[in-house]
Amino acid sequence: MSNNNHAQATLAGGCFWCTEAVFQDLKGVTHVESGYSGGHVVNPSYEQICQKTTGHAEVIRISYDPAIISFEDLLDVFWATHNPTTPNQQGNDKGPQYRSAIFYASESEKEIAEKSMQAADASDLWPNAIVTEISPLINYYPAEPGHQNYFKRIGNQNPYCTYVINPKVEKLKAKFGEKLKD
Repeated sequence: MSNNNHAQATLAGGCFWCTEAVFQDLKGVTHVESGYSGGHVVNPSYEQICQKTTGHAEVIRISYDPAIISFEDLLDVFWATHNPTTPNQQGNDKGPQYRSAIFYASESEKEIAEKSMQAADASDLWPNAIVTEISPLINYYPAEPGHQNYFKRIGNQNPYCTYVINPKVEKLKAKFGEKLKD
């Protein structure tokens, strides 16, 4: 938990521009920050991450009010809005920095993540087995300012957003419309 009775979740679901855009508009989410986690390099840069040698994944750190949205709810959105069955890949984005991962901050989060993954894997959500990494949160580094709030700032000016992020946001709206901010 962080101050003001808010909690944080650190998730990796491919490109952080995509995952950031998906989680920003959920009720109870107060802030989403793009960053790096899970590797061995201290305070890595985007350029270092792209070399695929740091061990870090592109992640988002979600600050949320658990009285409004639960960790379980965040994970439901996580499973449905990226492909957790492809190791080190989301669509055309390939490399360990694009892996699917949940970085837990407590044993409780670990248990919730494991149960949630088992339920998602047993559902008909994905035809292949889920390969999401569930690991302890050992480090987190914010990404550079140019990566923050990317979709809201750049949107469809970047073709990547049009072809990759828009479909994820539309899937969110269709499947989780009741969880979106007004």
